[in-house]
Amino acid sequence: MLESSIHLLLTGWALITVMMLILWWIHLFTKNAAIVDVGWSLGYVILAVLFAAGGEGFAFRRWLLALLVALWGGRLAFYLLTTRVLAKVPEDPRYTQIRKNWGQAIEFKFFLMFQFQGLLVVFLSIPFLIPSQNTQPSFSFAEGAGVLVWFVAVGGESLADWQLHRFKSNPDHKSQVCRAGLWRYSRHPNYFFEWLTWIAYALYALASPWGWIGVASPLFILFLLLRVSGIPLTEAQALKTKGEAYRHYQRTTSVFVPWFPLQGGKDAR
Repeated sequence: MLESSIHLLLTGWALITVMMLILWWIHLFTKNAAIVDVGWSLGYVILAVLFAAGGEGFAFRRWLLALLVALWGGRLAFYLLTTRVLAKVPEDPRYTQIRKNWGQAIEFKFFLMFQFQGLLVVFLSIPFLIPSQNTQPSFSFAEGAGVLVWFVAVGGESLADWQLHRFKSNPDHKSQVCRAGLWRYSRHPNYFFEWLTWIAYALYALASPWGWIGVASPLFILFLLLRVSGIPLTEAQALKTKGEAYRHYQRTTSVFVPWFPLQGGKDAR
């Protein structure tokens, strides 16, 4: 089983490496590095299906997880593709800022970034691999809980994305702060429910031998969202474009976990 797992991981890494190479090549022509986010989401779908097809575990467990990942990752990839790549909008400000910061040899540096993100996709997919090797034919409470959390998480993320897209589609809302729906209760509800999806996958993996290893994925995702490329970059850009309106939003609205908005000027961070 260990040999099979290593083989699947290496095969998956090779597939993701090729996919990221193709996306990097496309970005050379489009000058839009946001396509890497599409690859980030699509990569999980590729790996989940690969693990389900090549795993040695209970077929229902393997393919149910592959279906959940495909629905989640496919929706997110389609959303990012249509709103950030194919739509006639400027490149995501995060990548525009990276271009300014990185300076010389930017295309090669983006190549390394694409490949590094691909490697992260393989690492974070461990919760998909572990259940695919579990031969126990029964379905556990932890797996059932994981499925229920998945429905809440994907539903919440889909709703947050739709609310933000609808808000931005209105020209009258330019330079305004979105407080529609879930955005009234969290400055980043899409990130929160994205993280909750990973909690669902970790719960699903916990029912399998060595499943505790899968807990590393939501922990690492949380670190990325809170400290690296998620909230810090998004908020820095929002402060540049929205100024005092966003500062007031910061003072009154929870940064991550949805919660009731505060009245007055008390810092909600």
